[in-house]
Amino acid sequence: MKRSTSWRCTLATQLSLCFALYVVLNLSQPQKFVYNDNSRPLDLYFISVRGGFRALKEQTHLLKLMENVAKAYDVKFVVNISELGKGDPLIQNVTGLSPLMNLPWYTTGVSESEELGCFLQQIKLPQGRTLDLISLPTASLQVDICLPNPAFKDKLLNWLTRTLEATVSSWRIVVGLHPLVSCEAIEEQMVVKEMHQPLHHMFTRFGVNVYLSQQGCYNYVLQDSVAYIGNPGLTEENSHLPSASANETYLVTKDMTNGFLLHRVSLLEMALWLAIESSCFFPSVPDT
Repeated sequence: MKRSTSWRCTLATQLSLCFALYVVLNLSQPQKFVYNDNSRPLDLYFISVRGGFRALKEQTHLLKLMENVAKAYDVKFVVNISELGKGDPLIQNVTGLSPLMNLPWYTTGVSESEELGCFLQQIKLPQGRTLDLISLPTASLQVDICLPNPAFKDKLLNWLTRTLEATVSSWRIVVGLHPLVSCEAIEEQMVVKEMHQPLHHMFTRFGVNVYLSQQGCYNYVLQDSVAYIGNPGLTEENSHLPSASANETYLVTKDMTNGFLLHRVSLLEMALWLAIESSCFFPSVPDT
């Protein structure tokens, strides 16, 4: 009876919020896009969201969606992708009665290292597993930005290398504000043009599973073993279709306006859903 009540509550939330499947990453087989809603008791859920300024109505709706999802899925923490740090409007406008108020918020721009502006947060998972959450100040890695101290970039990459070498975790997620993938239009479709090769090489070398950032020219790109995921902000809709090239680089172009991602971390896979106010995609109902 308890199980029946649980899935009905979850389904009701999905019907009202309209979830769209994003991607499933599986450790036991090559990366692929799969629909999977087989939640297990030991799964951990968290939310990632694009911070920044929104109109009051849009911000209120977004926070309400996040509250409902946090309650329905027992979300453990929130990753906030923002250049504003703790002063981000989403954090500032969470009310005292909201379930989001009691959750840890890990925000880009908030650092344990004043010198470098980055942090490592190790999150314990069931069965002795660990999730590494690493934040990088990616503005310093953009090629079109002239830094007063060119050595800063080297220090940052050295810090990331030492951090990844010193930790052994089941899952690794790197979070930064800026996308690391650029695109170009070919035959009316957006395809990958290039990516930040030094970081991509480091990600594949040390087993980074996901790079999370604000949304650029893509929703997600799957290259080698790394998923580059753009978190939605307020973007214009377009009609580009998914495309895939021969080197297994997948691109799904942006088609949402205001939403966030729900992540599920389990023993062998990480699933991501996009929570928005339209484009409904409903899972099958579990057996009672």
